[in-house]
Order: sequence, then C-alpha cells, then structure tokens
Amino acid sequence: MLIRIKKPSHIAESRVTPRGLYLRRREFIAGAGAALAAGLLPLDEAEAAVTPLESVKTDYGQGLTPTDKKYATAYNNFYEFALDKDGPAEAARDFKPLPWTVTVSGACHKPGTYAYEDLVKPHKLEERIYRFRCVEAWSMVVPWIGIPLGDMLNRFEPTGDAKYVAFRTLFDPEQMPMQKTNALQWPYREGLRMDEAMHPLTLMVVGMYGETLPNQNGAPLRLIVPWKYGFKSIKSIVSIEFTDKMPATTWAMTNAREYGFYANVNPEVTHPRWSQAKERVIGGGLFSSKVETPMLNGYADEVAHLYQGMDPKGLF
Repeated sequence: MLIRIKKPSHIAESRVTPRGLYLRRREFIAGAGAALAAGLLPLDEAEAAVTPLESVKTDYGQGLTPTDKKYATAYNNFYEFALDKDGPAEAARDFKPLPWTVTVSGACHKPGTYAYEDLVKPHKLEERIYRFRCVEAWSMVVPWIGIPLGDMLNRFEPTGDAKYVAFRTLFDPEQMPMQKTNALQWPYREGLRMDEAMHPLTLMVVGMYGETLPNQNGAPLRLIVPWKYGFKSIKSIVSIEFTDKMPATTWAMTNAREYGFYANVNPEVTHPRWSQAKERVIGGGLFSSKVETPMLNGYADEVAHLYQGMDPKGLF
C-alpha cells in the first residue's frame, strides 16, 4: 500500500579536518561550480553503467521541478573516490557495485548477511522527488527510487533494545582510492535514531532518474533522509547494526564542533563558519541568486514532532 503524504514540502552530508583538505575542497567547489555554470561537464564522465528500473510514482514531491540529471550525476560528494565534486564520476567509473551483500547485526531477531537481491526484490520500488540540501549551501531536487527504510528494517525484526541504527560504507581501498589516504577515518559511518529511520520519508535508495544508481551517487544502496543535510546520506552501504547507543558518525568524529549527530536542516542555527539560512540551487548558474532555505528542508510539517522539546542548537 502506498503512503500518500500531501504536505507543503511537495509544492515548492576523531579528527579535525586537515586544513589542506578543507582548503582544497573550497577550491574544487569553485572549479566545479564554474564548469556547471558553463554547462561544461561531459555526460560520459557523469554516468556509470546504469539500467532502467521499474518503480511506482508517488505523490512525494509532486510540484517540484527535478534538477537536470547531468548536474545531479556530475556534482557529487563521495570522498572515497575524490575530494572534489566532479572527481567521483570519473574515479568511480570502474567500481563494481554487484554482487553486493549487507551484514545486519545487533538488536534484531533476524541478523545475517543478505544479498542485494534479497534486500530489494521483496519490495515494490517507489519514485519520490525530494529536495537535497548540502551543508555547503547548495541544493538540488532529485527523483530518487527506493524502498521506505522502515519497511526494509522491519524485515530484520529489531528488538525493543534497538534505539539507533548504524550504517557503514564499504571499505575497499583498491576500488575506492581515497581510502588509501587519511582524508577521513575509514570506513565511513552514519547513524539515525530509530524513529528517524522508521519515518515514512526515510528512503533506502537504489536508483535515480528512472535508472539504477550511478556509481558516483552511491551504488548500489544509499540513504536519503530529506530533512537532513547531505552528509547523512551514506553511500555504498555494507552494514546495518541495531544498537542501544548513539553510534559514532564520520563527520562528528572528524569535527564534532561543526558536525553533530542529527544534521537537521535548520536555517535559524548558524554553522560555526557560515550561515545556513540560504542556498544556491545547482543548475541555476554559478552567479545565480541564493534562495532562503526552508525549515527542516521543507519537511517540517512531517518531522518536526520528532524533536519536540529538544534544543534546536543540539540537532545539528
């Protein structure tokens, strides 16, 4: 049964980061942004071996205009492959996303190692159009294809001790060259509170734009939590663990002052180094005007109740 939610949102991403890494990232953003503005990113470098996916279109995001595919598949954060935005498309070209397995462990009745096909085939795939917001003040709108994460997690029968769910990315330095460096503490880790993970908006993504996920976008499995910043969108997932403790997450381990566990989009809470109140829409040109960022990325009506009574400054 499809869950149809018609809300206002349907209308309209331990150690301190090395200074050199941070400075290089800013340079790369400027360079990639210029290329995007000029429309110079070649499509053959932005696309991997993708195949069509059958999915059910839903009401999620109806009224939003998706970002041109050439931008969404060419302007990516995937530090396992490259530190710049346009590098992952080329560096991930030969990545092998299948065969693939995911290890499920912790507080659940059905732990084990599950093949990709066994995780995906029992479910009806849904296409949902979501806003995607990065902490670096850029955004896009993407038609994702996936499975409600709660539906997938319920198959493992989490116990009452499961308060959080932790995810881990593949560690394979031969395929993911940046894992040979100390740019981050590998493998990449992320986590959600159980009520966040089980929320109907949270999606385990297997495709985008009607096709399987390109390598640079997180093939074959990635997470999308649309009211959170992009650094919560862990890619190439190989591990799911149910736990009673808040799990360590990569960016909080890297720099806890700037990257918290929750990563909720709140334009009223200023990041230590920049304002989060506005964003620039990818595809609108490097010098396009910034627009105001909506509370919880436009999904406040659906998810604000999850954080009732909590200090907003602690939710980033």
